[in-house]
Amino acid sequence: MRNRWFFRERTGDHGGMQSIWKGAISFGLVSIPVRLFSATEEKDISFRQVHREDAGRIRYKRVCAVDGEEVPYSDIAKGYELPGGEMVVLDDDDFANLPISTSRAVDVLSFVPADQLDAVAYGKPYYCDPTGPDSKPYVLLRDSLEKSDRVAIVKVALRQRERLAMLRPRDGVLVLQTLLWPDEVRQAKFDFLDEDVSVRPQELAMAESYIDALSADFEPEEFSDGYRAALEEVIEAKVAGREIAAPQEQPADSGQVVDLMDALRRSVAEAKARRGEGSAALQEATSKKSGTGRSAAKTAKKAPTKKATAKSAPAKKSAAKKSAAKARTTSKSAAKKTATKAPAAKKSSKSTARKTA
Repeated sequence: MRNRWFFRERTGDHGGMQSIWKGAISFGLVSIPVRLFSATEEKDISFRQVHREDAGRIRYKRVCAVDGEEVPYSDIAKGYELPGGEMVVLDDDDFANLPISTSRAVDVLSFVPADQLDAVAYGKPYYCDPTGPDSKPYVLLRDSLEKSDRVAIVKVALRQRERLAMLRPRDGVLVLQTLLWPDEVRQAKFDFLDEDVSVRPQELAMAESYIDALSADFEPEEFSDGYRAALEEVIEAKVAGREIAAPQEQPADSGQVVDLMDALRRSVAEAKARRGEGSAALQEATSKKSGTGRSAAKTAKKAPTKKATAKSAPAKKSAAKKSAAKARTTSKSAAKKTATKAPAAKKSSKSTARKTA
């Protein structure tokens, strides 16, 4: 029985590069003949549509929507659809009169600082391979761009379309990278841009700490396409007739941040732990979070005590007043008794003196 899967991996011409354009770079009065090679390649796994029952490939026919008849390539033209649904048909003569450059030249327009170009406008890159007998003009342009830290803005006709591009050196090779035209880059228009959102200095400092914790040099070899690797494993298991184990799913994050500072603090701790700085930072962040809750509970418990203390203060004052009044009463009574005893003492002394006499 035939297998029901079909796939192929886009690797170019057996992993090699094919020239897609030949021409020359116009560097002043100097002409530098070059060939262009695509600097990138897609590694995505592509599939063909097949009939589920017998794995037969699905084919499409070019059928006219008006009469339902199949249309050969020779009778197919280009049509531009208007907003109202009407169709404007263009033939080869219409395209022949367009002012597109048919020359095989890369025209240098200007040299600009490299940091003035936004990566949003970057298109497809191509390697420039010198094809002339002397590569000295090529090396001269490459080294001049490196030394000046500038890129060359150029125009070139590729695939029947005039394109804006730049020339820049990379690993000893000139790279022609197409650019989007200015009106092809959309403006960012979102509601939150009109909102007055303020960020506290503490939150900004914590976010910067997280950035510092994950700061490193970019090493492309450290990254890989996990989805493609898993898909290849599924295909290999299908070929070998093995059971396919479903990967363990990570718990989904709700995306809601309850406490921004605590989330940033824990992010910094986890980043440091991943980089091998130990779990002390993570434990510290966790203790800070729990400590915040305990301190809040203590504060809540202490609040009624203060009120009770405040209420007991008048009672203490009343007791002090009563004690002072009692002390004054006692001292007055003692003074009266002392005064009463004093005349008796005098009378007794007088009678003793008479007897002696």
